[in-house]
Amino acid sequence: MNGKNQERDVYVAIADPTRRKLLRLLADAQELPLHELTAQFQMGRTAVSKHLAILKEAGLVADRKIGRETRYRLNAAPLQEIKDWVSFYEKFWKEKVILLKNLLSEE
Repeated sequence: MNGKNQERDVYVAIADPTRRKLLRLLADAQELPLHELTAQFQMGRTAVSKHLAILKEAGLVADRKIGRETRYRLNAAPLQEIKDWVSFYEKFWKEKVILLKNLLSEE
């Protein structure tokens, strides 16, 4: 990543377990404020905010201000790229398992 304005890679964004948990929390709710998200972790607001910023740069999280509060919501569309990538390998392995079963049943 060369520039600060460049979008962050979705794969990099979901590589961290904390960010994956944030995505899960946001998937289970329509919107959540920072203080509710922070309550789910053993880290401070600043650390959670940094994780949310990475998710936002990857397009996975959107936010909006309501007064002094920032509320976050999931944008799952960028996850389609990962789903497509995993689906290819899922098909690959299913075919390999079928071949192996066929080989084993010939004996």
